[in-house]
Amino acid sequence: MIWLQFISKFLRVLREGQTPAQIAGGFALGAMVGIHPGLTLQMMLLWLVIFMLNVNMSAAFLGVSVFALIAYLFDPLFHSLGYLLLVNDVTWLQETYRWMFNAPIAPLTRFYNTVVLGSFAAGFLLFLPVYFGMKKFVVFYRESFHQTVEQWKIYQIISKSKFYTWYVTVRDMVPL
Repeated sequence: MIWLQFISKFLRVLREGQTPAQIAGGFALGAMVGIHPGLTLQMMLLWLVIFMLNVNMSAAFLGVSVFALIAYLFDPLFHSLGYLLLVNDVTWLQETYRWMFNAPIAPLTRFYNTVVLGSFAAGFLLFLPVYFGMKKFVVFYRESFHQTVEQWKIYQIISKSKFYTWYVTVRDMVPL
């Protein structure tokens, strides 16, 4: 039932909600969180940024969910990127690493793990493409695709079903 509510809220946001930039910002920041393995300091800071900025929370949770599901497929790539940044002869980063690992809070970042460092770097590299791609998708959905979805037979069956009308009635009675 929660997933139905989550999907319904996201589709409503795509239709008539916040601006495309707010939706895309939430999705892109959520993607950065979702791509990141484990609980680290930088993940908690990303959540803080999501909660402080005026971005769409449904889109952020969708970004976390989608990218967390597929991030494990890319762990070998993240390991290679992290290995390149951490172990290979990257002399200009050695002093930064030395300073970080002597700081008392640095172990909370887990940047000594190649997968964590690689996924964090990949998240920053993917932020702008995900942001602009989602922004274009929202604009496309609002301009042309929404009318097509409303004409689908499955959409009409679900929207006219007793369960859906009951769900809408209950949803409108209980403020969230």
